Amino acid sequence: MDRAAFVAFLRERPRVGDGAMGTALYTGGVGVRRSFDDLNRSDPERVRAIHAAHIAAGAEVVTTNTFGANRIKLARYGLASEIGAIAAAGVRVAREAAGPKALVLGSIGPTGIEVRLSDRRLRRKIRAAFREQAEALVGAGVDAIQIETFTGVGECRLAIEAVREVAPEIGLAALVTFNERGVTPLGVEAGAAAGSLVEAGADATGSNCGVGPDSSFTALERMRAAVDIPLIAQSNAGIPATVDGRFLYPSSPDYVAHYAKRYLRLGVSLIGGCCGTGPEHVAAIAGVVRARSAGARVAVAAAPAEGQGRAQAARRTAVPPAERSELAATLASGGFAVSVEMDPPRGGAARRLRRGARKLADAGIRHVNVADGPRASARMSAIAFAALLERDGAVETILHYQCRDRNLIGIQADLLGAHALGIRNLLAVTGDPPKLGDYPHATAVFDVDSVGLVRILEGLNHGVDLAGNRLPAALPYFPGVGVNPAAVDLDAEVRKFHRKVEAGAHYCLTQPVYESRLLGDFLDRIAGLDIPVLVGVLPLVSARNAEFLHNEVPGMTVPAAVRRLLKAAPTRRRARAVGVSVAREMVVEAKVKAAGVYVMPPFQRMGLAIRCVKGLL
Repeated sequence: MDRAAFVAFLRERPRVGDGAMGTALYTGGVGVRRSFDDLNRSDPERVRAIHAAHIAAGAEVVTTNTFGANRIKLARYGLASEIGAIAAAGVRVAREAAGPKALVLGSIGPTGIEVRLSDRRLRRKIRAAFREQAEALVGAGVDAIQIETFTGVGECRLAIEAVREVAPEIGLAALVTFNERGVTPLGVEAGAAAGSLVEAGADATGSNCGVGPDSSFTALERMRAAVDIPLIAQSNAGIPATVDGRFLYPSSPDYVAHYAKRYLRLGVSLIGGCCGTGPEHVAAIAGVVRARSAGARVAVAAAPAEGQGRAQAARRTAVPPAERSELAATLASGGFAVSVEMDPPRGGAARRLRRGARKLADAGIRHVNVADGPRASARMSAIAFAALLERDGAVETILHYQCRDRNLIGIQADLLGAHALGIRNLLAVTGDPPKLGDYPHATAVFDVDSVGLVRILEGLNHGVDLAGNRLPAALPYFPGVGVNPAAVDLDAEVRKFHRKVEAGAHYCLTQPVYESRLLGDFLDRIAGLDIPVLVGVLPLVSARNAEFLHNEVPGMTVPAAVRRLLKAAPTRRRARAVGVSVAREMVVEAKVKAAGVYVMPPFQRMGLAIRCVKGLL
């Protein structure tokens, strides 16, 4: 597999790696004084069974049992001249277990010698050992190479250079070990390590072995900020404890799965395990990855297969976006859309809010955003409330739908039901974590995030369900997404926004914006995407309200000048007037720069929302 194909494989969707080979051999009774690598020849069935167990658990990528198959390490067992045979046997055993189900990566580990950069003779010796091992693995037919568990970036670079001498175009991943501070044992910070390995010729990089899943996450965060190539996570199952002369690892499959979700949100491309992880851990990871990548599989299934007849291809064609809803038609025609947010009621009665929706309609506001468990609160079902408003007919709804509370089965059931109830506009959001709300100990699901949800909606638009099965008919949805122009890390926010648009988003709603500069900077950054933007407008009602939003709500920035104006207001009424005035200024600016506004009145005060746009529509 060449470099481009390897990277494409990792970028297509998240992949599942295998677990530990060495731990399985040791716990299976193989003594530490034996060469684990030579078991490829002396006991191939044992090695093959471990590979097969990982693949049965869901691994899509396996690494050969050749971690220590270099001249320097094999010399300890009198096997220095057997490198070619041991490596070939390792590739053969892995290939027999993998069949067509998994990629086989040739494993290259460190020599165990401390590399002194000033010792040229020693460096030549180590590089020659890696080159010999790489020749054997490539000659035996591995799909790609994985250089792993290096504590020194310098030695890892020597291994990369050796592989590139042997096979310049083969796919290559280079993984380094980090401590709990995201630093290698020799003192190199994770971001710097990643940059150095990319410079040396790595196509993917990441963290393996080390302390455990949390430490790997710290390192991967820094690597993600430093490089834009696929990342790989293969952490240990925690720090082992010695019990009756054996190492026992504390991290359960559930704990590993929890971190797999975090890795996926970070954009990690391949997740497996190192020391202490077995098939049960791989199965837990596979469950998380399958759930998160379901949307990607739907998107692939929605595309017409090559060679289809015109009639079949036509059945797969989605309803044009402009025809999916009134909001879609307004934005497609270049009109200015105005929507006001409503939270569903805390109880079972919605009469007051329904009257509020009619009041908005009388003022010329055609759209209402229905929030879904905002700030992790428990309210009436957002779908039920949106359906009530749709039935009243005064406004068209934009349903917020968050991923926190539903697994994939629940998501599909909800989306089919929402469509049957007449809901067409949907805002895909990941959702606030439960710890922010009234039920901090509730279990979050997050089978997919907002990007995955948009992909699922794109599949429904083509008549394909979450499993890639054909539905009786396409279910036209008009999917939108959220974005924060005031994000602390705007580069990361824009990168994720690009992913949302690539997944199928047709419009976006921003977090509240109070500064013209922030809005302008953001719109400049996304100018090439040609996607309608509805600017978030939240009228402030008091100095306390402004300070709370600025200091305690993630992603919210209220300029100091605005906070001073509110603080100087002599009465509550005057403070509200200041808040409305600031909001109206943003509406005026949005009419020039954006496709609409999205008004979020505090405390469900619909009259306040109307004052923000009155005379400006």
